[in-house]
Amino acid sequence: MQDQTHPLEPFFQQVVRNSYEGKLGLNDPDVTGYVAHLLCEFSQAENLYKLRDANGHFVEELDAMLLAADPINGTAPSFDAERSVRKHIGDYALFVGGMYPEAIAPGRRRRSPQPTLGELVRAGKESYFIVSKFNLFEYEQEAPLFARLSDSFERCLLGLSLVREDLDRRKALPPPMVN
Repeated sequence: MQDQTHPLEPFFQQVVRNSYEGKLGLNDPDVTGYVAHLLCEFSQAENLYKLRDANGHFVEELDAMLLAADPINGTAPSFDAERSVRKHIGDYALFVGGMYPEAIAPGRRRRSPQPTLGELVRAGKESYFIVSKFNLFEYEQEAPLFARLSDSFERCLLGLSLVREDLDRRKALPPPMVN
């Protein structure tokens, strides 16, 4: 995680806890804390698309992100890089699916850069699962958190949609960024 607290962290901690614990019965302080921290991180738009291609351009499409995570057939230079990119994909899928569902393609994709909800869920669960398998040395302590995020991905996604509803009621959510 991080040493310094983001100024929005206490607010997001409370809103996420209200939705996850209060409405969904998901009583996992580590998951709640992680998701609240994720909201803080992605409150800065450049963190949502922090992956870059070989030319330095933002990687914005899910398929390209998945390719960037592959150390065998893709562009990840190492397994540590795979873990980092997979963590980002899980975070991205959870955030976009829960907070900005209008960014999801309706139904089947037909050459749309927008993923479907099914594709986001599949990529998010798989990515968090892969991150959880990095369970040695410096990653040993946080690996179980990513296993729980993978196992409860759909509930976490639903919880974030409840967070969004709460923020909408408070008029605290900025409008979505349109590319």
